[in-house]
Amino acid sequence: MELDALDRRILRALQRDGRLQNVDLAREVGLSPSPCLRRVRLLEEAGVIERYVAVLNPAKVGKPLTVFARVWLKGQDAETVDHFTEAVRLLPQVVECHLMAGDCDFLLRIVAADLDEYRQFQVNHLSRIRGVQSVKTDIPMQKVKQTSELPV
Repeated sequence: MELDALDRRILRALQRDGRLQNVDLAREVGLSPSPCLRRVRLLEEAGVIERYVAVLNPAKVGKPLTVFARVWLKGQDAETVDHFTEAVRLLPQVVECHLMAGDCDFLLRIVAADLDEYRQFQVNHLSRIRGVQSVKTDIPMQKVKQTSELPV
């Protein structure tokens, strides 16, 4: 799907506020409500808009700590990689998991209440996944920027 300037304005507005009512969205992007709703539906059907979510404040839900774990596997064969990815999908503490090119095999973003909780998670869950060779944890000192908005 080729995005035009109106589609991009719609996407920018919905990324800022996914609960924006169609009438307000239409006014903001300079369309009447019916064509605006039609464009939003087309963006949804094309998969440009995957879903709508609420962005939570980690501290207010008891998970203020974010750590990044670099994971090395014992092998990069399909069975080892598939087993690891399936196991990670079942761990709600892991909020992002990326298969990497470069030094490590996977980079995970993990949330926890504190370092003790993270350490218990690493020892009891992450390091016990079959095929994990080692885990190195990086602890950010300050969040400079975090956004879910894509530049469109």
